[in-house]
Amino acid sequence: MTSFPKIWFLRHGQTLWNAEKRIQGQLESQLSPLGQAHAGQQAELMRPILAKAPTCYVSPLGRARETAAIALVGADLTIDPRLAEAHAGDLQGMTLPEVEARFPEIWADNPYHLDLFCAAPNGEGYASFHARILSFMQALTGPSVVVAHGLLGQVMRGIVLGMSRQEMAKLSNQQGCVYVLEEGREQLLQ
Repeated sequence: MTSFPKIWFLRHGQTLWNAEKRIQGQLESQLSPLGQAHAGQQAELMRPILAKAPTCYVSPLGRARETAAIALVGADLTIDPRLAEAHAGDLQGMTLPEVEARFPEIWADNPYHLDLFCAAPNGEGYASFHARILSFMQALTGPSVVVAHGLLGQVMRGIVLGMSRQEMAKLSNQQGCVYVLEEGREQLLQ
């Protein structure tokens, strides 16, 4: 198993589209008031960690940058395009019920969001998504904070934990917490 530096992973707080069960992918949606509160909870958890001055990376998408501004207040942030969420192709902007109605076969064959996004017509696909996350992780040189997205986090966490794609798709996807990834293990800070 490949070894990576310690990673503190933060999923962005709830967005307006999350609340509507609308697929964002690489489209933009602002944090909801609950999402801002999620980032505030992360700020409390991150305060002692940031005192150690880890390198902080953030997705280029607005919801992750908004979360990082609250959760990592005062930290220097490096925006890395490899941390963007999976591109969900034709599904982006649709609600889950709309996807079920318009693409019933894809919906039926992909019960988990990771699989659904990666099966999207004109989307990024799993192999490309996994490759760019792994590329980012292999470039890390020391303890790092990553603020990004739910599906990206499932794959990143799964890589550290040595999981299959099927196992990654079943991982939790919580907001307002911090996943600590180190030496093939995961710890949840709430």
